[in-house]
Amino acid sequence: MQSISFAALAPWLGIGLVFVLAGGVKGITGMGLPTVAMSLLGLWMAPAQAAALLVVPALVTNVAQCRGPAGRRLVATLWPLWAGLAITTVWSPDLATLVPIDARLALGAILIVYGLWGLWKPVVPAVAADAWWIGLAVGLATGFVTAATAVFALPLVPYLQALRLDKDTMIQALGLSFTVATLALAARLQALDGEGLLSIPSLVALAGAAVGLALGAAVRARISATTFQRALFLVFIVLGAANLWRGL
Repeated sequence: MQSISFAALAPWLGIGLVFVLAGGVKGITGMGLPTVAMSLLGLWMAPAQAAALLVVPALVTNVAQCRGPAGRRLVATLWPLWAGLAITTVWSPDLATLVPIDARLALGAILIVYGLWGLWKPVVPAVAADAWWIGLAVGLATGFVTAATAVFALPLVPYLQALRLDKDTMIQALGLSFTVATLALAARLQALDGEGLLSIPSLVALAGAAVGLALGAAVRARISATTFQRALFLVFIVLGAANLWRGL
């Protein structure tokens, strides 16, 4: 029987390890899987290739967060956000066609901005739930960032914070919004390359994310969430700088 070399297994092990880490972050904080996965995978593969790997794990791990008692209220409030997000995620032109730069530069820049924002933690002004035009504008901007980097945290998360949702409703709003973003990203990737997103590497990623999610949930009560998040945002800044360097 022919043995399988470590070199042949290394990419699979790398993908699995990245998603164990990304799933662990989500298990501890309730978010961050796409951001962690993209920041690490972007160090050795093209962002579009990395984005295709995260669709299935992100979608599956977001399902539990979508459940909750505030569903109808969130749909009534957030539909303009989701509509704008879906429109620009699916139909935005490739960034490379607008600006001839490496896609890692955009990924690195958004990671650094996200890391700095997380460390600074500015108090965003409150936004009325019926100010639908603000949600639409935020959705359009988030969709453009998602199309360019496959990271959909900005400016979506600050906007949700500005709605002053309680903790449980915020978790449900994040789950629903991230699910919409993931489905829109899947539609974009399917339209661009015409290939199925359910592949063996994506299943490896899903398995790694499931393991990480369970590990993260197990250690969540044993560590300080605030300290962990500060360290995580510092890591985003470092990984963003690394991606910028790779893109130059």
